[in-house]
Amino acid sequence: MRFLVDECTGPRVAGWLRSLGHDVVSVYDEARGIPDDDVIRRAYEESRILITNDKDFGERVYREGRRHHGIILLRLEDERAQVKIQVLERLLSHYGEELQDRFVVVTERYTRFATGK
Repeated sequence: MRFLVDECTGPRVAGWLRSLGHDVVSVYDEARGIPDDDVIRRAYEESRILITNDKDFGERVYREGRRHHGIILLRLEDERAQVKIQVLERLLSHYGEELQDRFVVVTERYTRFATGK
């Protein structure tokens, strides 16, 4: 799969995804500090699923109508990299084939596929 890992999600998550053979761009490693509009635009233009902890992307998609090829929003109580990886591991193993072009909210306890755009 093709992912763009947002700066706030971190380089350890990007490295873990690469170790699984995914095609990954890390904002932290390659474009630290770029605006959210540039992040979502790059993910869309490169047909990547955006992984982020930034809830502002929900507003960009649902209020502003921004196009995307998939967004995974991590809403975690524990923001440690290992927890992010565990949550993503569970998501990919159960829903990997359903992520493209979907907006998904993931916590330590649940996965919710948003409806709408």
